[in-house]
Amino acid sequence: MKKLFRIAVLAMSVFVLFAACGSDTKEEGQASVKGLPPAVDNETVVIATADETPSLTTAGHNAVAGDYINKIVYNGLFKMNKELNPVPDLVENYTVEKDENGEETIWKMTLHNGIKFHDGSVMTSDDVIASLNEAKKSAHVATYTKSIIKMEKIDDLNFVLYTDGPSSSLLYDLAHHGNFIIPKALIESGNNFNENPIGAGPYKFVNWTQGTELTFTAHTDYFDKDNAPKIKNIVWKIIPEGSSRTIALEAGEIDFIIELDSTSITSIESNKDLALINVPSVSHSWLTVNNEVKPFDDLNVRKALSCAINRDDVVTVALNGAGVPATAQVPMGMLGGKTDGFDSYDIEKAKEYMKAWGGDPSTIKLDIICSNDTKRRAAEVIQANLAEIGINAKIESMDLATYLSVTAAGDFTGFIGGFTSNNMMAFLKGVYHSQNINSSNKTRTNVPKLDELIDLSTKTVDKDAREKILFEIAVMLNENCYQMPLWQDSRLSAHNALLKNTFITTSGDFFPQEWSW
Repeated sequence: MKKLFRIAVLAMSVFVLFAACGSDTKEEGQASVKGLPPAVDNETVVIATADETPSLTTAGHNAVAGDYINKIVYNGLFKMNKELNPVPDLVENYTVEKDENGEETIWKMTLHNGIKFHDGSVMTSDDVIASLNEAKKSAHVATYTKSIIKMEKIDDLNFVLYTDGPSSSLLYDLAHHGNFIIPKALIESGNNFNENPIGAGPYKFVNWTQGTELTFTAHTDYFDKDNAPKIKNIVWKIIPEGSSRTIALEAGEIDFIIELDSTSITSIESNKDLALINVPSVSHSWLTVNNEVKPFDDLNVRKALSCAINRDDVVTVALNGAGVPATAQVPMGMLGGKTDGFDSYDIEKAKEYMKAWGGDPSTIKLDIICSNDTKRRAAEVIQANLAEIGINAKIESMDLATYLSVTAAGDFTGFIGGFTSNNMMAFLKGVYHSQNINSSNKTRTNVPKLDELIDLSTKTVDKDAREKILFEIAVMLNENCYQMPLWQDSRLSAHNALLKNTFITTSGDFFPQEWSW
């Protein structure tokens, strides 16, 4: 019997959403809000980011910097709303039916009629199936299509997805950028989506001057008229250095900073022409070590590293206090977070773990790779902490594209990294499932029991039963200390106070198509 699938509300017990709005808003620490003229004009917004996207494709990466771009150029069958729940996007309606075994594995979906890609072609079920098949081929994002075992076209607007069992994660997965929909005709013709990214999103790609900026313009035939862009043009500038981004905003050269450096909080708060957005985050950051490289394959060494790191100092120095020390191998604030078995700061315990290992700490080669200023500041604290147990760590800086390539390939001993997701299942699949070695599983953890539990969680629809499985996974991860969690930060952004309707979720999503002057 048909029934509408009910989306469970994501547990967000310790996090709140914060919206920063327009010129009549008074931010804490500001006397009154005035605002600057737009950096270009009233039809343009200039956004600055620290990291350049490694790719304009949907499935050729799994980077936050790329996700930002993907979400304005493309759409998925589903999207995450501001409360981090999956809701229909390209899909107008859907039902879930039981198979011959009585399990809900048959997902019948209907597209909105008349959705146009940027090239003017109209989206059909053929495009959906071709796009999901492309995602299945990509090592970066294949994990988000794993549960789909068969796809069937009914007609141009209707199609069916068959899953390998009941799925609690499918709708979240369909909201992932790797599963965004692109034209089948362009896939088959060999279109280079990194040079010619054609989607159905609110903005169309115009130009990419690598290392400098990208430009976009509004998609005038955007299917979702209620959420069509209010500002016509976007200029997306790449400014790696944090203070340079702040200076550019203060000077009126840009309108919005995606990643405000925490050292700039005070200057933004005291400037009546600017507005600060400060949102507690579910993003999880860590020191990753390569578990395939000796001696990091030894549990005692990993636990020694974890116990040696003073996370309070890391948060103070790296984030200027704009975050909280990590207390588990998984992000807290999501269903299934648990701190039991976690190795927190204890220098004497760290020395005991090193003694149990039995080797000479001075022989440990640990090069900590960093891709931005925040990570480097964190690495400097960690470097000093590890020196207390006899480990002489080195710090190396890389641009984001090189950093992502090197770390995905396993060509490293250590790096400062992180992962942002909308739910615990996506986090666990991305960070710890062996299927994602050479992609987002950068510790290179390969534990069959762990894979089995992660897969089971994605097929467990009952929330209480799923939470029990997630708790078991969290404790297993804490006890095996595959990496050294550091912090959950606050999402810090800043903008011209005259820019209205800005909003950032706890996962860091923002919605430029809703902005206006």
